[in-house]
Amino acid sequence: MIGSTLLGLACGFALAALVTLLVGVYTIGPTQRGVLTTFGRAQRTMGSTSDDPQLGALLTDEEKQRYDYPSVRVILPGGPYFKWPWQRLYKVDMTIQAVDITWDPDIKQDAIEAVTKDNLTVQISGQIRWKPCERNLYAYLFGISHPAAHVVGYFVSVLRDRIATFHGQAAEGAVEGVSINDLRRNLSLINSFMEDACRKTAARYGIDLDAALITNIDPPSDVDEALASINTTQNQVAASISQAKADADQKLKMAEQAVQIAENRAQAEAAPILELGHTLAAMFGEGGKPALDNYLRNASLPLRERAAQTILKI
Repeated sequence: MIGSTLLGLACGFALAALVTLLVGVYTIGPTQRGVLTTFGRAQRTMGSTSDDPQLGALLTDEEKQRYDYPSVRVILPGGPYFKWPWQRLYKVDMTIQAVDITWDPDIKQDAIEAVTKDNLTVQISGQIRWKPCERNLYAYLFGISHPAAHVVGYFVSVLRDRIATFHGQAAEGAVEGVSINDLRRNLSLINSFMEDACRKTAARYGIDLDAALITNIDPPSDVDEALASINTTQNQVAASISQAKADADQKLKMAEQAVQIAENRAQAEAAPILELGHTLAAMFGEGGKPALDNYLRNASLPLRERAAQTILKI
């Protein structure tokens, strides 16, 4: 009887050990990271978010007190690893994920609305790309209930503030006072600003923002039609002004060339006279007045012959 009991206990212990071994062994994929908790408490390392040189630099002093998360032990890809039954494993997918800025877990919408500086309500659509921050997995897993919803909400709030205060550089031919034109021309500038403004999500929510892609900023249909008419008229005026400037520049260039041609002709006609003056001055310097008299006598011979021939013909 005792032997049967001991045998049953031994078999029970062996079966429990086998189940524990099978359930407790795990691996981490190449695009994953793991965090292990013991009785609900994550395994931690020394330091916190505010102490991290990269994450701490993203936060203000007030934000460091609000978002001071502990550093946790991150299990790298590989295995097999082992955990006890009272431990729980969290696997985190570290690949880049894309989410539409209109996504909301509670409501369905095709675009988000924002108000510009001239009180025009516009509809914005686009995407953001993000991935979990390996240096702050505690915030990603335990700091917030839905990381993607938090980062989209934060992104939209920053974007609305940017739209309301945006002042673009004035462009030639643009309609003054219409902010939608500035927004459409400066989409790349807005995307760059959003990427810089949302970098602190890594320290706040454990999410690295990879890229912001605002694709469309559209006003209401009636306003869009009016703006299209205004822009068309403005473009026609700008084209007429450009053509007039081109014609004026061409005429001015032709006038400059005409002046240059006249100057060249005058210089060509004056060149022999100037050269003769230099020659006579040199002759006077060497031979004095007798030399000039001889030159004049010799120069007048052809004229006298022509005059004689003329008299004879008459």
